[in-house]
Amino acid sequence: MNLHITGHHLEVTPAIRDYVTAKLERVTRHFDSVIDVNVILTVEKLKQKAEVTVRVPGKDIHVDAEDADLYAAVDTLIDKLDRQVQKYKQKAQDHHRDTIKNHIEE
Repeated sequence: MNLHITGHHLEVTPAIRDYVTAKLERVTRHFDSVIDVNVILTVEKLKQKAEVTVRVPGKDIHVDAEDADLYAAVDTLIDKLDRQVQKYKQKAQDHHRDTIKNHIEE
């Protein structure tokens, strides 16, 4: 898995990098076929924004979150991303089961 963390109007400190990496482990624990992860952290006046694009086989999953605190934005982002990855994984498994069921019925 390739991980790229970028900051707009923000210096990505080792603490922020470690925090994001630790949180992303939760997603990779559920789904190990992650190819590439791009994280963009942005600071604009009173709001902190976190965006992530996760490349998985056959699809790119994009999620973003805003909050007054950057760490809270990352937490919200990871929660949303986790739900999206589980949804993608479930669809892939259901499609695989349908294919097997159709093959058996023939």
